[in-house]
Amino acid sequence: MNPVAASKAGPTLSFAAWLDTLLGKYTMYRLILLVLAALAAYSLLLNALGWLTFGIPQMLVHLALCLGLTYVSNRGLAALFRVRPHSESSLITGLLLYFLFWPSFLPMDMAGVALACVLASASKYALAWRGRHIFNPAAAGAFVAGLTGLNIATWWAATPAMLWLLVPGVLLVLYRTRKFMMAAVFLIVGTTIVAAELLQAGMSPGMALWQPLAQRPLLFFVGFMMTEPLTLAPRRWQQLSLAAVVGVLFTVPYNFGFIVNTPEFALLVGNLLAFLAGQRGGFKLRFTGARALTPSTTEFAFEPSRPVRFAPGQYMELDLPHANPDGKGRRRVFSLTSAPGSRTVTFGVRTAEPLSAAKKVLLTLKRGDEVAATFVGGDFVLPRDPQAPVLLIAAGIGITPFLAHLASGAAQDRDVVVLVLARNSAEISYATELQASGARILARLADGSVPPSFITDAGYGGRLDGPSLRDLVPDIAERTVYVSGSPASVASLRIAARKAGARRVHVDSFSGY
Repeated sequence: MNPVAASKAGPTLSFAAWLDTLLGKYTMYRLILLVLAALAAYSLLLNALGWLTFGIPQMLVHLALCLGLTYVSNRGLAALFRVRPHSESSLITGLLLYFLFWPSFLPMDMAGVALACVLASASKYALAWRGRHIFNPAAAGAFVAGLTGLNIATWWAATPAMLWLLVPGVLLVLYRTRKFMMAAVFLIVGTTIVAAELLQAGMSPGMALWQPLAQRPLLFFVGFMMTEPLTLAPRRWQQLSLAAVVGVLFTVPYNFGFIVNTPEFALLVGNLLAFLAGQRGGFKLRFTGARALTPSTTEFAFEPSRPVRFAPGQYMELDLPHANPDGKGRRRVFSLTSAPGSRTVTFGVRTAEPLSAAKKVLLTLKRGDEVAATFVGGDFVLPRDPQAPVLLIAAGIGITPFLAHLASGAAQDRDVVVLVLARNSAEISYATELQASGARILARLADGSVPPSFITDAGYGGRLDGPSLRDLVPDIAERTVYVSGSPASVASLRIAARKAGARRVHVDSFSGY
């Protein structure tokens, strides 16, 4: 999850790599905020053109009410609980509530919206465990406001006119968060159930498929609500299972008094199950020191306030507040390089210029300073069979997700080959750890310099293609391949691995920050 420089030997940037690099300039939170803001502006345009009939004054007041109350209430509650507010999160919540409730000047309707906004902010603090909120704030606020009878969420974003921008926006968010599979499971389950009901009612097959996607909030729900990282389960199989459960709760009719099949209730149930499945609550990390790995990379070490549950290859999200934030926000994700159960958690970070605001925060930490960790997740884990052979290909600081595997003794039980791609021998990160791991280490250095004696020289310069990779690792077809690095290097190396005969290739690409 850390940034790496694209390999000098890499091919021309593919569209996917270009898009990854572009989106990598923004955190997931910032991207969702921008997409929702664009959708809000688009809704005003549709209303002006007559495609929506709320009225511009009602929509503007409704938007101001949602944004203003969530922002102000969040800051007030943060001051009360003596924590630093996350303004982006509050604005996202406000925009979500803007699309959930019907714009209206009726006093009762406005009171219900106001209550939902305040309750959404309050849920981040009142319905939280060890600093981590359990439920999606917008869903929690809408659900409780609905129980009062003041107003009920209508999810008016689910209208055909909104699809022209809603679909690209959802696709962009799902691509950035790598949640296409989870979204597909939810949409297949939800669409199938609704379509079956409509077919039984006599609707044509085409309309039965169109109606749930165009006139029910499945797309908006899966794009902007289910993907919230703090309320997701940590592993992919858990996310897929919960997507199916939420899809059923979302679409199957039921009524148990005040509990009915509303989208917000379905999401709250999914949030609770995800909370029970993962690291329950956030925690504090006390900075214990840093060390230079190479001229351009640094390792940061922290002592957690309580034991951290994670699997080797997973990442952790840190909250790094700073006075002059850049376009990437304050929450950043880093691959864990320490072994599970260690007294300290460590992260390897590229610290060459230009430095982002988040990196500057890390570099100015003093021993004893604390940062908040909010989430642990990821699926870049080795095969369950402890003897299954693997090939780990790391471009630059892309070595970081592999360090936890090696530190956990992965090379003691299984045949592990590590291929490191770097600019020169001085830029091989974690050389001492690699030597002690017991794995077979190969290095391909762009400048032709000689790697340390314990590393096999894998050549230099030129693009690493399928034949050359097969020459380096002749049994690659028998190995599960893992590739980590920048979008450009991962795209190139994934193709090379396939052409070399690899049947199973897992990737962990991430852009600079």
